[in-house]
Amino acid sequence: MQFRAGERWVMDASPEHGGSGAGPAPMETVLIALAGCTGMDVVAILRKMRAPLAGLRIEVEAERATDHPRVFTAIHLRYHLSGEDLKPEQAVRAVTLSQERYCPVVGMLRATARLTYDVLLNGSLIPLGLHAGGNP
Repeated sequence: MQFRAGERWVMDASPEHGGSGAGPAPMETVLIALAGCTGMDVVAILRKMRAPLAGLRIEVEAERATDHPRVFTAIHLRYHLSGEDLKPEQAVRAVTLSQERYCPVVGMLRATARLTYDVLLNGSLIPLGLHAGGNP
């Protein structure tokens, strides 16, 4: 249940905003929290299913409003799951439950942003028909 957000935890602004870029900016930490929250859900759900998850990596891309306070307007998550005997239906079910029911960070960000996601299992994109509304 442990997720790593870099080698150290230091927040910093980019050089163009007066910082040195020594760590993620505050808005980047929001995306880190999103990935960590939903990732922990997915791992826990698959454990309850007794599904053989070998690895999980989540990529996050986001767009922000041009006007201040420059909130996130669109966020896309790409879940990379691996496991020799992990079934596509298990992977999709775990991600969908996290996205639609369990992750409070998802629930909070949905107030301002359109959230979408993809699920890849062992490097292959799971067909869109298995997604319960998760893809654009």
